[in-house]
Amino acid sequence: MRKFVLPLALAAVSVSVSAPATAQQAAATPPPPPVTGNVTLASEYRFRGIDQTYGNPAIQGGFDYAHASGFYLGNWNSNVSQGAGYPGGNIEMDFYGGYKHAFGDFGLDVGYIYYAYPGTDPKVNNKELYVGGSWKFLSAKYFYATDDYFSVKSPTGQSTKGTTYLDLAANYDLGNGWGVNAHYGHTNFKHISQGSYSDWKIGGTKDLAGWLLGAAYVGTNAKGSCSTPAEFYCFPNTNGTKVRDAGRSTIVLSVGKTF
Repeated sequence: MRKFVLPLALAAVSVSVSAPATAQQAAATPPPPPVTGNVTLASEYRFRGIDQTYGNPAIQGGFDYAHASGFYLGNWNSNVSQGAGYPGGNIEMDFYGGYKHAFGDFGLDVGYIYYAYPGTDPKVNNKELYVGGSWKFLSAKYFYATDDYFSVKSPTGQSTKGTTYLDLAANYDLGNGWGVNAHYGHTNFKHISQGSYSDWKIGGTKDLAGWLLGAAYVGTNAKGSCSTPAEFYCFPNTNGTKVRDAGRSTIVLSVGKTF
């Protein structure tokens, strides 16, 4: 799942450093469109640090609707590998809605997201509530699974409802189209041995005529060794003929555009 709403921190920064607009300038500046789309090509898809495409490229995209009141809705999609826990499925479809508001340099974001994986058998999905806050270029967001986390139950049949994820991030605009970003996250996988782990990312971006180029180093401490016995985050490829550590460190390259 991508960062599915524009971080309020970025909006707060732009407000804090801009001079007050005159009435003529305000009238000449059109409001942002309520509906935007996005498309990205990435060298691989990492969700909370875990490989979702077995190291293969991902094509991703969606749309967002933002009302002037602060309420928003959106959808985002990506190809995935069946071996990442989606038997019979090869696409992820995220549907989300919420409310965000800026208070000067501070921001608030609350909402709900549903992850669907059409064609999976048995059916796989995920449902999470989230609440986030931001200050200038810093942000934090907390996710809470309202049902079994990605339809997983413990080996003894216990529910994984209540699994949580904490996302801490920094996104800093260097000017001239350059930006840097960093992230630390932690998954607390309820009732799953070897399921809990931390992930991190550090990277940079460059805007070229509206196309955003990105490169990031992604790593985790997830239990993904594929030696016998294989650990929890050792995933097979689509055909089940090979296995690999899904939480291994890597460089992810991407190019995307919002329109």
